[in-house]
Amino acid sequence: MASSANASANAKPAKAARRARAVAAGDGFWDRPALMNMVSDLLFLFGFVALGWASMTALQRLPMFPLRQVVVATPLTQVASGQIEAVVQGAVSGNFFTINLDEARVAFEKLPWVRHAEVRRRWPDGIEVAIEEHVAVARWKQGEADVRLVNQQGEIFVAGGAPVMVSLPVFAGPEGMAAEILARHQEFKTALAPLGREPQAVVLSSRQAWELRLDDGLVLVLGRDQAKAPVMDRLARFTASYQEARERAHARPGLIDMRYPNGFALRPMRGEKTT
Repeated sequence: MASSANASANAKPAKAARRARAVAAGDGFWDRPALMNMVSDLLFLFGFVALGWASMTALQRLPMFPLRQVVVATPLTQVASGQIEAVVQGAVSGNFFTINLDEARVAFEKLPWVRHAEVRRRWPDGIEVAIEEHVAVARWKQGEADVRLVNQQGEIFVAGGAPVMVSLPVFAGPEGMAAEILARHQEFKTALAPLGREPQAVVLSSRQAWELRLDDGLVLVLGRDQAKAPVMDRLARFTASYQEARERAHARPGLIDMRYPNGFALRPMRGEKTT
């Protein structure tokens, strides 16, 4: 047993000695050409990429690519050229390569009447701006000082000091309901066409009750939309019987309440008397 233990102890130094002789014989890194070539190729590639990146960065920052022109690709009816120039001077910076297109887009979209903007580079020294303007279809009325407008997508926007468009109909209702009121306005307008009348104001109360003011001053109370008595059915009943009811009343009505199941209540225009 003692001789076996001695043999095992002597084997470890022998193996270490053989490894040392192998390294001395040429098994080291510097004596392996294939490995050296692979590492050198990787170092060369890394250096080439780093040099290219540094060169491009330096090239982009040179004053030889300044922005000299801004091309507006869409016709504008509400946004003035002076407003475009103010955005360019205040928010557009950098050269052809370094300009931040997203920041420029956000700056243009902050202008009154701008619904959406797209900004792209225009070789060799400019940018191209495509602007979608709001198209106002109604005034949004929540108070005497409220001057917001509703666009054709049913979105409320601020006109930015534009003159009040008195020819547009007036919408009023809870915030977030402008699109619903716009859709109903079109339905009301179609239903009233046989009478030659148009809704000049559409009001939706907090209880979801509808009220119209027509272009002749008549106020039409329609009430809430119900499964058994839809608002459009009440309006159809109004258009079918309005002329006859007006002739019987011998006066121009100022308000008609259509919330009754089989009829309506009529109130003459203020200052007029029935005969």
